[in-house]
Amino acid sequence: MASNTNVASPTALTLSSINEIDYAKSLNDIIPHVQLLWELVLLGEPLVVMAPSPTACSNTVLALVSSIAPLRYYCDYRPYFTIHDSEFKEYMSKVQEPPSVMIGVTNPFFTKSLQHWPHIVRIGEHGTSHPAKPSASDSKLKSTVKSKTLEPKTGVYTKYKPFLKKDKASMKLLLMKENGKRNDSAQSALLRRHFLELTQSFIIPLERYLAGLMPLQKCISPLKAPPSLKLFRPNEFIQRVESNGPQLTSRTKGDWIGLYKRFLRSANFQYWLMKRRREMEAKVSSLHLKALSEMDLVEWARNKSEVEIVDMVLRLRGKSKLCSSHEISVPTEVIENIQTQISAVRNILPNDLQKILEAT
Repeated sequence: MASNTNVASPTALTLSSINEIDYAKSLNDIIPHVQLLWELVLLGEPLVVMAPSPTACSNTVLALVSSIAPLRYYCDYRPYFTIHDSEFKEYMSKVQEPPSVMIGVTNPFFTKSLQHWPHIVRIGEHGTSHPAKPSASDSKLKSTVKSKTLEPKTGVYTKYKPFLKKDKASMKLLLMKENGKRNDSAQSALLRRHFLELTQSFIIPLERYLAGLMPLQKCISPLKAPPSLKLFRPNEFIQRVESNGPQLTSRTKGDWIGLYKRFLRSANFQYWLMKRRREMEAKVSSLHLKALSEMDLVEWARNKSEVEIVDMVLRLRGKSKLCSSHEISVPTEVIENIQTQISAVRNILPNDLQKILEAT
């Protein structure tokens, strides 16, 4: 007899990402300075976060690193740095400039030993600090060595002058949390949106210029080597930003041009450009391979020498291997067409050459 037992459906659960950053708790003590900190992170400036616990400093470092997403922070960062780390002597050195790295520390020893670092962030313990809405004096940046060394108050200690003006509307909204009407989740969402709007305003002109470095699809011939990308020319890019940059569309005002010029000298830009060029070159290779797969290579081979035909087979095999190793991303049908082309062209050759190709 069939069972009539009802089986309850499992309750749907929403699991947060393991990479989800709690901006509200991590940046609670330094809300008035988040836009300035976004600039420092974007430019890969040396930055130290001083906190009372490993959890607090680690969370703050990770929040700052992720603040420029979807741009990737390519400089080194150590969420929890101690006197036992191998770079300890290097970072303590006052003979050379601090490297482009962000570190989080808790040991009071670092209070004096890192006073030569240009940017220092002091925070309290997450979840225990409930600062009141900052006054005008509290929101000012501390810049003297004495205050960096001896003052235990939370805040940002730097002489850095931001390129962009503070977005007063966004800042007013972020500071409204202190009235108790907004929970941490909502505050984190607001901070994430604030950072994303800044980064997108900044990155769109770069991506737009980069798109112009791609060769036109009509210039990609299956029988010629894939065309090269144009070079990124900083002066040309700046000229375009001067006439059509974020200053025309973003509500955040300030010296966007100065920020771009500084960014173009940073490690974050160099690695971003390297990564994007690789992606674009892979795209060109993909388009070239697609053009090859659609060409009638049997007809092409009729008037070609055996050497030229063998060369074509080897080239097709090489591109097929790149697809298999995922260095070039193409649809499955393109790969299948290439394999068909290889077999068809190879069959035109004499038997002895076919056997040699099969053996290799």
